[in-house]
Amino acid sequence: MIGKEEQLYEILGAAKKAAIEYKKLTGKPLGITGEIAEVEVARIFKCQLCIARQEGYDLIGEKGEKIQVKGRVYNHNHRVPSININKVWDTVTLVLLNQNYIPFLIFKAKRKVIVDTLLVPGSKARNERFSMSVSKFVSISELIYENRKANLNGVSFRLIKRSKKIIEE
Repeated sequence: MIGKEEQLYEILGAAKKAAIEYKKLTGKPLGITGEIAEVEVARIFKCQLCIARQEGYDLIGEKGEKIQVKGRVYNHNHRVPSININKVWDTVTLVLLNQNYIPFLIFKAKRKVIVDTLLVPGSKARNERFSMSVSKFVSISELIYENRKANLNGVSFRLIKRSKKIIEE
């Protein structure tokens, strides 16, 4: 009999295939990158998925850390989805996925650094929508995962150079 975790990954694989086909047919994304990112972070770092619509965070880390997960199929001009600084969370993890929805880079930043960055005066996107560019997030975060097999033509190297700190595997 197939276990619950294996069943989840099987369903996720089917969802990824459906999202790829949907994009080919319509030219639009299916809108499941957040859910894929959450499951991938839970799998890679052995975190616990939270209940649906948990306010503020998506996962609980091994040491009880409340983790908000943001996922993006990587495009050089993308922004990190909005981060609600009024909710409870300890870190934000940004998962960059390739066109096949496979994570190739994962970055993590602590609450204080993110809040300080979002509150710097000047940018309407930062100050009102609490969003920042992927490259800005990378510059204030730590690289915590790299999948070289899923790399996008040297994108990893360019983004890693911008990252504040790299955690050794």
